[in-house]
Amino acid sequence: MPLTSVIEAIGGTPLVELHRVVEALGLEGRLLAKLDYLNPGLSKKDRAARAIIEAARASGDLRDGQVVVELTSGNMGTGLAIVCAVLGHPFVAVMSAGNSEERARMMRALGAEVVLVPQADGARSGEVSGADLALVEDEARRITRDRAAFRADQFARAGNPEAHATGTAPEIWEQSGHAVTAFCDFVGSGGTVGGAARFFAPLGVRCYAVHPDRAEHPIQGGGYGMPDLVHLHGADLAGDVTVTGAEAAEHARLLARREGIFGGYSAGANLAAAIRLLQGAERGGCVGFVVCDSGLKYLSTDLWEQGNEE
Repeated sequence: MPLTSVIEAIGGTPLVELHRVVEALGLEGRLLAKLDYLNPGLSKKDRAARAIIEAARASGDLRDGQVVVELTSGNMGTGLAIVCAVLGHPFVAVMSAGNSEERARMMRALGAEVVLVPQADGARSGEVSGADLALVEDEARRITRDRAAFRADQFARAGNPEAHATGTAPEIWEQSGHAVTAFCDFVGSGGTVGGAARFFAPLGVRCYAVHPDRAEHPIQGGGYGMPDLVHLHGADLAGDVTVTGAEAAEHARLLARREGIFGGYSAGANLAAAIRLLQGAERGGCVGFVVCDSGLKYLSTDLWEQGNEE
């Protein structure tokens, strides 16, 4: 039977074992990649977008035809653009000009109004900082007020972690045959690792938050250095793993060349962290991680400039 809309295609993404990476690096253990870049919006954020909008419609917080506004690095915005297009809500995406241009183009193609906010003084294009994000937040609040809009607010709304507690994590658990022993994810809003920990921790699966090594970095969609992430409050985390922007890029290329999986910077960061875990605290275990978005969203960046190197 056909699906009634593309919204129903969100979730249920494949889990792939990375035999070739494990063999090439001589690792002890297993690596499992959850291919959320195969969601309709090419990222894991489709899950949170669907959950937040459906919950708001069900509760009456979001009225039929009401405008939806959200701060985004592009992935949450793309997911919201898809969900809002299907459900009849105009959508306004507010994004830093430091994010890759593919993201803005994709959202516009899906019918979104995209507001680009200039970066803070001294910022570098392609490296969105906490200061840049603060400027975007100010603009998102203004537009929400002026348009009497519904703010999707991925950093606060419970649908974000809930989508991963009831979707991403249980899928990994079942698809792995209950074999996964650890999980890691690059922290943006904290929804993925915070939500996954709710499901995994009672099963003894250790969850790790992945962070960049500095405030300015090329791993778009996270690592903003925000001091208080609501979705991590009370999260049962085993620890943190720090990666550099160069490591994220190197491992995104490794994932593409060895496994044919075309992910972005955050996927590379997650792979780098998962490998480090297998080389240390999780040696001999089975580490799962999410391929958060598609490498197609970074063709205008320097991520693939070394694509022909061996």
